[in-house]
Amino acid sequence: MKKVLGIIINVLAWVILIFALLVTIMVFSSGRNNGVANLLGFIPMTVESDSMKPTFEKDDFIICKEIDDMNTLKKGDVITFWTIIEGQRVKNTHRIVKIENENGSVSYITRGDNNGIDDSVPVYAGDVIGEWTGVKVHGFGKAMDFLRTKTGFFICILIPMAIFFLFELYKFIVTLIEVKKPELSEDDEEEIKKRAIEEYLAAQKAANKDSEAAAEPKAEKPAEEETAAETTTDTADDAGNEKDPEE
Repeated sequence: MKKVLGIIINVLAWVILIFALLVTIMVFSSGRNNGVANLLGFIPMTVESDSMKPTFEKDDFIICKEIDDMNTLKKGDVITFWTIIEGQRVKNTHRIVKIENENGSVSYITRGDNNGIDDSVPVYAGDVIGEWTGVKVHGFGKAMDFLRTKTGFFICILIPMAIFFLFELYKFIVTLIEVKKPELSEDDEEEIKKRAIEEYLAAQKAANKDSEAAAEPKAEKPAEEETAAETTTDTADDAGNEKDPEE
């Protein structure tokens, strides 16, 4: 049971460490890439509106991937791209409803599944960030956003990593101590067991002797009283015998 528990703890510790490393890489990569994280070509995203509902909704966590060949995109694909909304350049994830090609310049007309009209700004190849892989985790995007903050990163990433490394250091020290212990042969182990048994039997024997010694005075006391009584009787008899000549 103890061995199984140790294995479970090790597995959980490694899972936490791997997750912490992934989040760390994601945070640093997004900081260097205009807020777009990239893990080996995969792009984790947090949905920020309900424009694609019911395909996915606000605070869902989705994963997109880089596109090597823009010509592979087709009508119906869901892409993440840079666009202008209310005067600000932001990321958006919508479905391609039409592909236009004017004089060799390809653009994509997009629309949210929950929207009634197409997006007003066409998407060009240089604006495309990635294509949605179909992977989503409901509501997990909000947690990922928290992990990207300094507080979330410290509580959920740095502290678990520190605990993991301290735990591994403890295991290393214990292993080192075990290795330095002299190995006992089977004969030595048998000799130690034999000595332990002999010491135990000797202790039991000494305890029994002490018990017997404590009980002996109580048993001899009546004999002493009987001797004293006999002595008194003999004295009385002697006194009587000495008185007879005078009579």
